[in-house]
Amino acid sequence: MAISHDADKLIRQLSLVAFLMAERRALTAREVKSCVEGYADMSDEAFARRFYSDRTELTSLGVPLESQRDEFTGEELYTLRSEQYFLPAIELSDDELAALQTCLYLLEGQFAYSEPLRLALQNLALGRPALPAVPSASAVSVNVLGTDYSPEMPGRLSKFEAAISKQRTVRFTYWSIGRDELSERVVNPYALFSDGGSWYLVGEDLDREAERMFRVSRIRGDIRFATRRERDFRTPQDYDTSALRGRPPWQIGEPAGEARIAVSADTAWWVDRAYAERGTVDDGVFTTSYSDLGQLAGWILRQDGRARPLAPPELVERVAEGIQRVIAVHERPPPRVAKVVERVEQTEDMPIRHAGPLVPERFAVLQALLAYLLAACGETDDAVLALDDVMERFGVDQETLEEQLQLLNLINFGGGCYAVIAKVDGDKIRVEKELFGDVFRGSPRLTPLEARAIRLALEFVGPMIAAEAATPLERVRRKLEETFGQFDLEEPPPLPRATTHEEELIRALTQGIANRKLVEITYLSPNDADLTTRTVEPYSLERRLPHWYVHTWDRTRTAERSFRLDRMQVATLLDESYEPREEFDPMALKEARSVTVWYSPAIARWRLERLSASQLIDGAALENIASGSTSWLAGEIFAAQGDGVVVQPADLRVEIAERARALQKKLKLKGSKRAKTSSRSKGKAKAKPKGATKAKRGASGEAKAKGEPKQQDEAPTKKAPASR
Repeated sequence: MAISHDADKLIRQLSLVAFLMAERRALTAREVKSCVEGYADMSDEAFARRFYSDRTELTSLGVPLESQRDEFTGEELYTLRSEQYFLPAIELSDDELAALQTCLYLLEGQFAYSEPLRLALQNLALGRPALPAVPSASAVSVNVLGTDYSPEMPGRLSKFEAAISKQRTVRFTYWSIGRDELSERVVNPYALFSDGGSWYLVGEDLDREAERMFRVSRIRGDIRFATRRERDFRTPQDYDTSALRGRPPWQIGEPAGEARIAVSADTAWWVDRAYAERGTVDDGVFTTSYSDLGQLAGWILRQDGRARPLAPPELVERVAEGIQRVIAVHERPPPRVAKVVERVEQTEDMPIRHAGPLVPERFAVLQALLAYLLAACGETDDAVLALDDVMERFGVDQETLEEQLQLLNLINFGGGCYAVIAKVDGDKIRVEKELFGDVFRGSPRLTPLEARAIRLALEFVGPMIAAEAATPLERVRRKLEETFGQFDLEEPPPLPRATTHEEELIRALTQGIANRKLVEITYLSPNDADLTTRTVEPYSLERRLPHWYVHTWDRTRTAERSFRLDRMQVATLLDESYEPREEFDPMALKEARSVTVWYSPAIARWRLERLSASQLIDGAALENIASGSTSWLAGEIFAAQGDGVVVQPADLRVEIAERARALQKKLKLKGSKRAKTSSRSKGKAKAKPKGATKAKRGASGEAKAKGEPKQQDEAPTKKAPASR
């Protein structure tokens, strides 16, 4: 086998680990150079450089090499104690581990970190009996792709993960949606995190000499390392992203003041649960800080009368202005719709380039595979494994597996002592354990990437895991955190109140799905002014970031319905059973009505980014929306504050105007003095020249659209607080 430079490095690093653990004593650099595969033929200068690089990389992968100076000779001594290399005992029950395995099955093909997750679970399950390969029927639909997923996303995440791990500066082209500009950025990446279904990178923008946050889906073209150095910067100690996550649209940017909003009794519980970390609810008044009054006004209008602005006066005026504009643009003729911009069709001469998937480090794969083969040998010197089983466990094809086995066969402890000899023989793998093979027999510690994969799985489908395991999520996570705690990673924030409540709801709904039992729910629907109680037949759960949904047959309304769990107050499992309805697809929106909505140039870019709207030549956008609920659609139109207009059907335009007037009366809002209907809403839709109207700018210096929920995008960040 011709050995590549990368393969040579892997053999050298694994042999270094093997030699240090087998010797069980402190070793000098001279001993390492003379005994470890790959170092002997190097010059002293080349060895010093490579040895330092290997130690640094191994440390970043969770292999804790230690060094101390000999007080007599002054030489540096190196050690690797086996108890620091292997996973500590972790008291996961079989049910808890099986639930994690189910989680992998559910996320397969949709989760960018599914391969590191597979490897982590393989290490956690080493030595246990085979786990169930098929999940329970109660959890068959988990969509975690998010709103801005693309085939390129895993590759981008992989590149950033490597840059963060190795502390390498990256260079990329970024589209700032607020300014509608492309520019090249040079960034020291600190952290990568998911929030509300989108991925964000936070780091130091070297040209702007400030910390910035970038939405990964807005990166254009390739992501490149800016230098050829092995390390370019040091990440600030104890860097934590928790302060940047979960912010509602009106709190993105520097705080500008505090608002007070009256919320109805049937809504106060939902506001308290959903925004507990971002405000307080006291005696029916929601108090929250804000950076953008326009976004907060949009949120108030979306509640369709359940929320009423109290202070500051500017907020009251903004809400009044917004609803007045909605009325005006729907009582006049609809805007004239310009021609659609023709899209360039993909041809064979223009191939689509998709970056590779996010895969675990090859070092980590070889570690886990070696441990698995040696564990199969047990107390004997050999073992025979089914080739298909090993390929399935590690998610690789036969060619890749054979390459990995050939590399493992070259790992040695010096002096011709090897760890294992493994070869593919037909549909079997024959394994022979060598003299020092037991040195690697246990499960290696999880790498930071594997630990992150499990953390993200807990974040995306944690309540499902807890329900499947019949164990509180906090207990499962605490056990796993004891394993993750070996790494210098950010401390995960406490489980928010909404997550713990979702866990209770999902447990009841999961039992209802599995046992075909009716469930009684108390729900806050956009269609109803008050909380309603429904009896439903639950069929499936779906995780459509950032929300959970349950798809049901609603016996109370005698119709199929899907419910968002964050709006569900209580779910109670009943004793009565139900027979599944034949040919019933609860996820199909059969009663949906097609609605055409026009969006002004002020917010068109945000709608186009969702890939569901068409761009018009005047800068506006047109979207056909399948609406199953007029109340839901009205809330979306109200939140756009006049920049989103129903074009057809005509009767719905009339209904939107009537609903807006009713809302204006209910909130006791007088017509805004500032409310003026723009020329684009009078039937002559014209694109405004760039710079003709200056929208208010937040801390990021970007224009904020009135009705479009602001998403985190190249926003300057305060220094994230250190973990406590």
